[in-house]
Amino acid sequence: MAANVPEKESVLKKRILPRGLQKLIEQCLKIYPDQTNPLQVTTVLKYWLGGLDPLDYISMYHNAGDPEQNIPPHWHYVSFGLSDLHGDGRVHLADTSGGLEPRSGMGFELTFRLIKSPDAPANERPPTWPANLLQSLAKYVFQSGNRLCTGDNIPWRRSLDGSKDTSTAIQHMLIAEDPQLPRTETPFGWVDFLQIVGVTSEELEQASRWNGKGMLNLLTKDPATGGPWLITDMARSSSVFEQFPETLRQLELDLEKEGSDLAGVNADFTFKELAKGALTAAIKKEVLDPDEELSRSISSCNIAVKQESKNEDTLEQSTGSTSSDMVNPFDNPNIPSRVFPLTGIELTLAPYAAKFLMLAVRDRIRHGRHFTFKAQHMAVTFVAESVTGSIVNRQTPYAVLGSWVQILIPNRLVPRMVDSFGELSTRSVDSLKIPLTYEWPEQNLKFIIDNPPPELLNQQGPILA
Repeated sequence: MAANVPEKESVLKKRILPRGLQKLIEQCLKIYPDQTNPLQVTTVLKYWLGGLDPLDYISMYHNAGDPEQNIPPHWHYVSFGLSDLHGDGRVHLADTSGGLEPRSGMGFELTFRLIKSPDAPANERPPTWPANLLQSLAKYVFQSGNRLCTGDNIPWRRSLDGSKDTSTAIQHMLIAEDPQLPRTETPFGWVDFLQIVGVTSEELEQASRWNGKGMLNLLTKDPATGGPWLITDMARSSSVFEQFPETLRQLELDLEKEGSDLAGVNADFTFKELAKGALTAAIKKEVLDPDEELSRSISSCNIAVKQESKNEDTLEQSTGSTSSDMVNPFDNPNIPSRVFPLTGIELTLAPYAAKFLMLAVRDRIRHGRHFTFKAQHMAVTFVAESVTGSIVNRQTPYAVLGSWVQILIPNRLVPRMVDSFGELSTRSVDSLKIPLTYEWPEQNLKFIIDNPPPELLNQQGPILA
């Protein structure tokens, strides 16, 4: 009779644990069968009871690594709460997107791997600051509604451990797939495990220009930069480009040839309609012949304008999106069917996002793609001529659909924009003398780099003059 007591206790524990949580713990136990009771950070006042922290639990496991793969011992942190643990609507509503395989809650949990010091004592306890970091990221996801995806980059601009040490090089994050925790089916839908990876400013910058997944692949090449399991080392002082300079040259070649995979960023902006011909007074009579000016610009910038092809980029208006896939910048949008054309447009963009103008035009538009700046309730998308499915064209280059603005950037304007935005990619935000103004009168188009008036930010709809 006594032999059945442990079995009964195990059954009882399974009944007590929420079914979604139980399934995730079972997945962790496949990796850590000897750590049935790991150290854990637990939220005292749960989120559904009015607490501020959305993660119910963060477990901290000791991972011995894999000497054969040159993977060092480290701490492995796993969150529980971004997915639906309970299934009763107390935190997450059921997925109603209509997919055959619904996601559980946000559809993911966060993980983090922190290297252990080689001379650490055997009874060392894991630091808790990574748990605070995961909790902060979870708050962002809950407050913004933006889901995270593999390849996303997160500018943090301070040490990940919360210290005030400004000399720490690891001040930003990329998001990878956890190498040991695969997608898990729970009673309430599927859950991915997304691993937070600490990176330097240069690595974040190049990930923004190129693509996050490509940068993660570079970091896996050597244990000094994370290795195959992308383990964060807060003591790392140099970027992958400083350790392996040839990688930066190859990245530049890839960008020139293929462009960037970054489809959009979150940024504050405002816009207003310009009356027809509002900027034409600024055009000088002695301007070069348009065809001559275009050919000279293309020659000097070595611009390759993408033509229509079978692999053309498409801007869908009926599908949802993620934070990294801004094909349609709104999740489950109630977008009206009527399109409002604009005669001209003035866009005011926050200074911290100005550097992405160069990326948008040079690394996206000139490769026949699109790029989106998304605010809380509005979005503006730059569209190349070869993009299909958009609401703009050569005859109507500017238009609004609900709270979504689209701006067509014609092929002939690309080299001039690249030239105009050159200073934005080489200067820091603090050194910009705002407001900066860029005008293309023949297009009735005007960009301003300035802090948008707070009272106009994130209004529910377009701002038309």
